[in-house]
Amino acid sequence: MIIRKIQPKDNQKIEQIIKAALVEFGLPTTGTAFEDAETQSMYDAYQDAREVYYVLEIEGEVLGGGGIKQLKGSDETICELQKMYFDPKARGKGYGQLFFDTCMQAAKDFNYTQCYLESASALKAAIHIYEKNGFKHLNSHIGDTGHFSCSVWMLKDLN
Repeated sequence: MIIRKIQPKDNQKIEQIIKAALVEFGLPTTGTAFEDAETQSMYDAYQDAREVYYVLEIEGEVLGGGGIKQLKGSDETICELQKMYFDPKARGKGYGQLFFDTCMQAAKDFNYTQCYLESASALKAAIHIYEKNGFKHLNSHIGDTGHFSCSVWMLKDLN
């Protein structure tokens, strides 16, 4: 098992994982990561300073990913945990927690003071990880992600 930074060769597989997970959980394809332009080219979308996207590779196969990027439409102190999805073969094995820890360390290394995320109530396992690790529920969204179909908004202080 390897957690590594995304490479151009990973784009198609990560796009498939993200879109398949949204469909699997019955989530909308509009107002979610399904229709984000960057979902088709994740490597290119995470090349600026203070952002990173990691992939999970097991026996040469990419089975998931997740990243950190400054929250669009907010100040430079708030990042967003973005597009953390896993293939069904990788779920229930503790990789979500490992990814969460890796992404939170990157956020701290980039000197963010808070981390925001958006999710959907159907993603119960993911929300449990977030709650367990100090994310607090918000009453509405912050920033400008364009994910109007997301109904769960959470924020964590990184200090």
